Amino acid sequence: MARRPPTEPASPDPTPATSGSSPAVATASTATAPAPAPADSPDGGGTGRAGGSSGRRIGTAKAPLRIRLIRHTWLYVMLLPGVVYFLLFKYAPMYGISIAFQDYLPFLGFGDSPWVGFKHFETLFSSPDFSRVLTNTLILAGLHVVLVFPAPIIVALLLNELRITVVKRFIQSSIYIPHFLSWTIVASLTYLLFAVDVGPATQLLNSITGDRLDVLADPDWFRPLIIMQTLWKATGWGTIIYLAALTSVDPNLYEAARIDGANRWQQMWHITLPAIRSTIVVMAILMSGNLLDTGFEQIYLMTNSLNREVAEVFDTYVYFMGITQGQYSYSTAVGLFKAVVGIILIFGANWLARRFKQTGLF
Repeated sequence: MARRPPTEPASPDPTPATSGSSPAVATASTATAPAPAPADSPDGGGTGRAGGSSGRRIGTAKAPLRIRLIRHTWLYVMLLPGVVYFLLFKYAPMYGISIAFQDYLPFLGFGDSPWVGFKHFETLFSSPDFSRVLTNTLILAGLHVVLVFPAPIIVALLLNELRITVVKRFIQSSIYIPHFLSWTIVASLTYLLFAVDVGPATQLLNSITGDRLDVLADPDWFRPLIIMQTLWKATGWGTIIYLAALTSVDPNLYEAARIDGANRWQQMWHITLPAIRSTIVVMAILMSGNLLDTGFEQIYLMTNSLNREVAEVFDTYVYFMGITQGQYSYSTAVGLFKAVVGIILIFGANWLARRFKQTGLF
């Protein structure tokens, strides 16, 4: 007679039955019990939330200011010089814009000079100089946007493609140097290069055109000279921030693109440029606020009586009207108008960046 094989004993239930309930009920309740919610889920407890219904995070409340000052003392000490600088040289002088609404007289001071409202703004907008100065400023600003702003981006992309480290560092050092020269030196070099009859650049142009050119006095040459000076002085220094942004690009992306058959141009277009797009947008927003700020030193040093018709911009106009002619209130109104336009432009550019799902300043 065959013997039956022994049966294995049933495994014990890992969940002990509670008192007053059968083992079957205890097992069913264990099987249907919901898993504990994560700490940060809206339904669970844990340390991430203080209860499911309150929705308040534990540990995210800011510490009192006194505690933060003690905890980060040296960070606030390092911040202090910058705060003092802006308070003294940027915010405190804003009190002076009140003279744009006064007939300011130095011997009467800010308090006793008569208030005239928007008289100086009406004079500015009705002046024949306004359209000329605004046109000159906008033309130079447009040339800066079209020619000067893209130049550091292009140079940074070209430097990023260099594989010989020594050559790359030599080029970087060479194009950084002009940034440290003052506009006075740059203007002096320009006068030497384009001096009538004796300047090397003038002699070259005379031999090409067959004419005797006076580049420095010709109004048609003023804007090209300004743009060439700006490109030579600012392009190299402007590449630093873009080269820094390019260091964050993952080299594995280029390797994967090469495996897929992408050439250098395609890698730059589809990998490098998208990687620095947010940086380009931020720099464009910052530049938009300075569109009307064409720079006083450079324009003033390159202006003479023969090219003044195309050279005078808001910065030099404020100087000539305020300092040389003593119209302090009128020149302040001109400067305030330029500042308000700059604020509108920077907020508008930031709105456009946000509108197109790009990184903005605020």
